Amino acid sequence: MSADRRSRLPSVEAVVQAALAEVDGRLEAGPARRWLTALARADLAERRAAGAAVDAGAVASGLAAELGTLAAGRASRVINATGVVLQTNLGRSPLSAEAVRRVAEVAAGYSDLEYDLDTGARGARGTRIGRALVALVGAPAVVVNNNAAALLLALTALARGREVVVSRGELIEVGGSFRLPDVMRLSGARLVEVGTTNRTRISDYETALSSRTALLLKVHPSNYRVTGFTEAVGLRELAALGRRAGVPVLEDLGSGALLPTAAAGLPGEPLVADSIRDGADLVAFSGDKLLGGPQAGIIAGAPQLVRKLARHPLYRTLRPDKLTLAALEATLAAYLRGTAGRDLPVWRALAMSAAETRRRARAWAAAVGDAASVVAIDSAVGGGSLPGATLKGYGLAVGAAGGRPSAATIARRLRAGDPPVVARVSEDRVLLDPRTVLDGEDEALVTVLRAALRAGA
Repeated sequence: MSADRRSRLPSVEAVVQAALAEVDGRLEAGPARRWLTALARADLAERRAAGAAVDAGAVASGLAAELGTLAAGRASRVINATGVVLQTNLGRSPLSAEAVRRVAEVAAGYSDLEYDLDTGARGARGTRIGRALVALVGAPAVVVNNNAAALLLALTALARGREVVVSRGELIEVGGSFRLPDVMRLSGARLVEVGTTNRTRISDYETALSSRTALLLKVHPSNYRVTGFTEAVGLRELAALGRRAGVPVLEDLGSGALLPTAAAGLPGEPLVADSIRDGADLVAFSGDKLLGGPQAGIIAGAPQLVRKLARHPLYRTLRPDKLTLAALEATLAAYLRGTAGRDLPVWRALAMSAAETRRRARAWAAAVGDAASVVAIDSAVGGGSLPGATLKGYGLAVGAAGGRPSAATIARRLRAGDPPVVARVSEDRVLLDPRTVLDGEDEALVTVLRAALRAGA
């Protein structure tokens, strides 16, 4: 970079002074200067390394806004008007009111996380969750921080240095370029692929069995569908082979449904309890998909295998904290009470009738005026669950006609609202779906939408 170019770049001090003027009175001057200096130094160094043009005022404004957000110490609560119930980018399952209460209660003080109140001695983490799952699915469980971690723990503890047999058609990739073969390599297990992309038979698994086989792995296609000329081995058939060969069967079930999805008018999704009954030795599934709880990975199954996972050194690096466990306990309690369908926001959204979505969309339209119209709309389950399945309903459409801003502009203004509203854009219309707008959020959504539609907003 030339000396002339360097001389035109703002100094850290210049940027800090400009940023301090914007945060004046909102943060203590001394700490604010220290924090802004560190942020400005890192930001300018990155821009200079990239050879990017640097506008001191723009950098200062950006840093002032960023520092305000960081100092507030909270993630942005957003209104999900996308119609995607398990929206991964928006945090998947909202927690039930009871789960939120339990998390707040545990967070505000000490808890019996690993303490046995009866004996006064050290206890085991997650004991109540394990017992709840015995009642719900017929098997104890160990809990880690997500389903990828559950798979990594099971493969490492049970198959490191040995072989895991899996159908070629089940070597999936999920969001974020996360691929199942990569997890298997990380665990130290050797992947043995059988069958073809579209057709795998039980004889393929039998041929692959050897003295080195540690596990038979079955992966439920929760985020994709293979149709046409296909053939797959059912869990019961694979479990029978595993029993004959003395090899455990691990099923990666993914979405972790404990209630029948058919009740919400959706295609059938395998239930965890059914997989246990059909002979899986271990079943791995997520806590924040159809289960409706916090992010977690749950591995339920044969007691001796679950104990082996819980005693493995890797478990300590993957186990969840007291807040996750409190939320998960409260979520499972709703299933035990038989109230999950009405207590858990995910199941309320899935079961919402088309008539209810039309009622709410009409109320929004009446509040917004001629700028909006009620239209038929399809919602999605999302989150790697029930791919291709849709839920019929109604939503609000806002177009760019009549001198209103473009759909992209309206959507951007909605995201900049307080609270931010995330919607869909289709054919130069903004679509807002009531199915994923939670109870109590309608008024805030209408207020933000009105502001976004104002000329010059």
